[in-house]
Amino acid sequence: MSDEEHHFESKADAGASKTYPQQAGTIRKNGHIVIKNRPCKVVEVSTSKTGKHGHAKCHFVGIDIFTGKKLEDIVPSSHNCDVPHVNRTDYQLIDISEDGFVSLLTESGGTKDDLKLPTDEALLSQIKDGFGEGKDLIVSVMSAMGEEQICGLKDIGPK
Repeated sequence: MSDEEHHFESKADAGASKTYPQQAGTIRKNGHIVIKNRPCKVVEVSTSKTGKHGHAKCHFVGIDIFTGKKLEDIVPSSHNCDVPHVNRTDYQLIDISEDGFVSLLTESGGTKDDLKLPTDEALLSQIKDGFGEGKDLIVSVMSAMGEEQICGLKDIGPK
């Protein structure tokens, strides 16, 4: 019919979704769930019996894995919930800059410079003290739904 060319602009990433669906009734304590668009670790699950006309309902209490805030949600047990893809990666700490960013060594030998120091005071002081003493430190970085944060620390001895 027509000889004109069609141009499509794609604004999507490689198709990797930030979450995947899982039936509410199958999510257990210590699992992960998305509550109010925040990735949470489930700390409590209770299921209510079906009513006269309704579904059984699951009551989730979760702690945001990045901010530590407590969130709650109630979902029919037969419905799907979003579950975040949570990854934990270990990097070696190379440097801490004055503006609170860390420089990390990736497994491929490159550097990762886009992470801030954690807001958790105990972890923050452990990292700063260990780095100040010249120890080799491995930090654990948790990532979910496009966010990343340092969540743990391992000491592998002096340099």
